Parts: sequence; C-alpha cells; structure tokens
Amino acid sequence: MDLGPPIAFSALAEGTPVYDPGGRRVGVVDEVLIEPPGGIFEGVVVHTVPLPGRHLRALPDQIAEIHQRGVLLSVGADDLPEEVGRRHGDRPSSPEPPLERFARRVLDRLSGHR
Repeated sequence: MDLGPPIAFSALAEGTPVYDPGGRRVGVVDEVLIEPPGGIFEGVVVHTVPLPGRHLRALPDQIAEIHQRGVLLSVGADDLPEEVGRRHGDRPSSPEPPLERFARRVLDRLSGHR
C-alpha cells in the first residue's frame, strides 16, 4: 500500500482514506480537528464506510502515520469513540471523488448525522 510521503496534519485533506493497523480501509477523513489559538492538533473525524457510515474521532495518539494519500491508525475502528457535537470549520479541498463525496453528504443529511 503506497500512501505517499508523510505530511503534516495541517496539509491533511478531507476525503483522505483512513486505514486500520492491518491496512483495511475503514473510512475517510471528514474533518481535521485543530484547536485555535496556536493550531493544536486534536485528531480527525473519520466517516466510516460503507455508507451511510458513522462519525468516529481518532485522537492524536490513535493515529500512527499521516501521509499524502492515507492516514494509518494505531488502533482498530472499534476502538475509536463516536464523534458528538461536531464542529464546522474551514475545510481543505477533497481528494475524494466528487460523486462519492456528494453521496456521502446526502446520506449524512438523510440519516441526521449532519
């Protein structure tokens, strides 16, 4: 699995695939959690697959590696807590295919997740 070069959390884009320690795709990055002021990294919100999925929070110590084309968790998706009280901030452009992103957003709204 080629995830590309390592990147900083600040360069992580919405829609980037998220993998468990065994390399199985568990979802995509839905939001990068950065606490202002100072830009402290608080983790990512993972939208699980298959759709409609759930929103889980991966804390910094649950993330093993961040790469250009993927995030590798240090724990399984079952170990991530459900995300509640989601924050809405500025989001970078998404590498997720437009049709998949649209379908995910529609299903989120229909299921009341967003």
